[in-house]
Amino acid sequence: MSTSARRVAAAGAALFLGAVALSACGANDAEKGGSDGGKAGTIALLLPESKTTRYEAHDRPLFEAKVKDLCSDCKVLYYNADQDEAKQAQQMTTALDQGADVVVLDPVNGEGATGMVDEAKGQDVPVIAYDRFIENADYYMSFDNETVGKMQAQALVDAMGNKGDILMLNGAPSDPNAAQFKAGAHSVLDSSGVKILAEYDNPDWSPENAQQWTTDQLNKYDPAKIGGVYAANDGQAGGVIAALTDHIAADKLPPITGQDAEVAAIQRIIAGEQTMTIYKPIPIEAETAAEVAVLLAHGDDVPGTTDTGIAKSEYKSVPSYIFTPIVVTKENVASTIIADGFYKASEICTGEYAKACTEAGVS
Repeated sequence: MSTSARRVAAAGAALFLGAVALSACGANDAEKGGSDGGKAGTIALLLPESKTTRYEAHDRPLFEAKVKDLCSDCKVLYYNADQDEAKQAQQMTTALDQGADVVVLDPVNGEGATGMVDEAKGQDVPVIAYDRFIENADYYMSFDNETVGKMQAQALVDAMGNKGDILMLNGAPSDPNAAQFKAGAHSVLDSSGVKILAEYDNPDWSPENAQQWTTDQLNKYDPAKIGGVYAANDGQAGGVIAALTDHIAADKLPPITGQDAEVAAIQRIIAGEQTMTIYKPIPIEAETAAEVAVLLAHGDDVPGTTDTGIAKSEYKSVPSYIFTPIVVTKENVASTIIADGFYKASEICTGEYAKACTEAGVS
């Protein structure tokens, strides 16, 4: 049966059974003999890269687990583009050729991904823009990205006492989220008392590029005069710290921001090397994406509020689910990421960080 035929048949069955909510796959387990009532479907998950640890460590396994929970007969086709736009376009074609009923796409290049969405829509396959916006997608889900940038910049300004000189490292120009982080950060920094000495748009978000660029700046500016660093994510923060500690003792580092709540970043925060990170509770994003994907794969209606409790809104005319980010500092590591079960204290408080954890009350 073709993809469109399967979707029509599934939609007809849904109408016969009555109104469908997000919990439809699991609402009548006992009566149907399974969490999905015997329905099946093929869902493609396309992620952009693996240098940022969140995708392989969190997004993928959380998404796959939720799909399995909601629909035991559903199949997930997984692809990672390794930051290669052409490779991701080919992966889209492959996923469609393999019978994907819905595609969850985190694009390497949001603007360049419209053609991929058009290809899917040409085969009546809906596309969920995951974490990064694509203007012609059927659905979009992400965190409030300008707010992320504002939170990072405000934390930096506060830590610096609203004065001093900073270096600013942004994300990849091809990443629409990076532009939003940058805009949010500038809205705070440009009206503050701090001065941006130099600014860099990292083409692939890599820690290696961040380290090299920071090293180059330290050859231009007195390291002792760098009052703070805006790093758009934790990977870049790690590169910045590696460069700075060639010139400055670890306990004398200036305030440094981050994002993604990577284990290494949390360890640096506990040790006093990094000031903060942004925790974006990936479980709610990945699980909401899985819930919507299962519904679309079955041809069912997507409700106004998901089982995860997120109300549907609209972003640039695309139906959207937008999530709230959280600032993490040494003071609230235990009450945020550990309390949420994102990490266990035992994963953070290893080796040289055990003592710092004890002193910070993380156990």
